[in-house]
Amino acid sequence: MITEHDLKAAIAEMQGERSPNANTCIKLAAYYTILNELKKDEAPSGVSYAAPPSEEIQYQSDTDFYKAIKDKPLDFTLSLFDELMTVLQAVYPRLYSGVMSKI
Repeated sequence: MITEHDLKAAIAEMQGERSPNANTCIKLAAYYTILNELKKDEAPSGVSYAAPPSEEIQYQSDTDFYKAIKDKPLDFTLSLFDELMTVLQAVYPRLYSGVMSKI
């Protein structure tokens, strides 16, 4: 079984690559996803990872992305963004920081 230590070592190796390609990013995203799942299992019971939204979201757009996700559940959409941001953090850390500062 893969351990947290193994995952962190693999992540460090992937992040150290000078010219990452698409396969590197895919592997890195997978490693982070597995690491996050392992950490969820370690959390004490009764801990919620996502609070339900306090109000209905009133956002509309004509973009292809919005059209693709508008009928999907919010947790599905947030999981997509989580994976995207994980890859963005590894490949384009300055862009990631800019997005996080806006949030």
